[in-house]
Amino acid sequence: MLIASEADVTTATLDVMARTDDLRLREILVSLVHHLHGFVRDVRLTEAEFREAVAVLNEVGQLASDTHNEMMLMAGSLGISSLVCLLNNGDGGNTETSQSLLGPFWRLDSPRVENGGSILRSDTQGDPLFVTARVIDGQGRPIAGAEVDVWHASPVGLYENQDPEQAEMNLRGKFTTDGDGRFWFRSVMMIGYPIPTSGVVGRLLKAQRRHPMRPAHLHALIFKPGFKVLISQVYDPNDPHIDSDVQFGVTRSLIGDFVRHQEPHPVQPDVAGPWYSLDYTYVMEPGEAILPRPPIR
Repeated sequence: MLIASEADVTTATLDVMARTDDLRLREILVSLVHHLHGFVRDVRLTEAEFREAVAVLNEVGQLASDTHNEMMLMAGSLGISSLVCLLNNGDGGNTETSQSLLGPFWRLDSPRVENGGSILRSDTQGDPLFVTARVIDGQGRPIAGAEVDVWHASPVGLYENQDPEQAEMNLRGKFTTDGDGRFWFRSVMMIGYPIPTSGVVGRLLKAQRRHPMRPAHLHALIFKPGFKVLISQVYDPNDPHIDSDVQFGVTRSLIGDFVRHQEPHPVQPDVAGPWYSLDYTYVMEPGEAILPRPPIR
């Protein structure tokens, strides 16, 4: 149709979107046009602002690399990642869930580690951390034979792919749950850290006078056929930013009990104290086991 007014633009665009053969894609595109056009009208977007917005989106894409995902950071900083996660888990967002956002630092092919082993691969100074965990279904039954990918930042707040001082795949490992759905390992206590702020997300945070900090957390990605892949982060409640996560990822069910011990470890003679322990239960939901696309290589 020929465009006679600004209202005609939306009508013509929606007509084209409605011709999409794939029903789900059609639903998404029609809604997207409704909301985008509504947004432009609501804020009365100027031409200069539109050009700036396009430049920002181009910059976000150009910042992507093998070790950095600016779009994932932006989605988290706008609350989108957490919202999508909570809407799609825990009975459609009605109950608490062990599910969390993936984050930008998961890698494929973490080294396999036997239960009770360590995920330290380089000299990483910090208080020892001993994790014991269990994977169950919604009825409390153990899930045996599940593959559990774990990873976390170092005591200086960096993942190994960000830090040339750390060995390849340091603080990463893949475990298999035993007959009781359990896995356990040794690491070092992590700390909170700032997300990268050298790009678009950093400018957004500065404009909003927000801090860039994420509270200390342990990542896990759990895979078992017959269950939806569980992506989780377990947070330290003692972190000073536990209630102001820059990525809006902390829920009550994801807060772990990181216990500090001053006495020597009962079975590890090299651990005199202090050291930490974490005991946590992950709950998986039935579904299709599909691994996500890694945000970095």
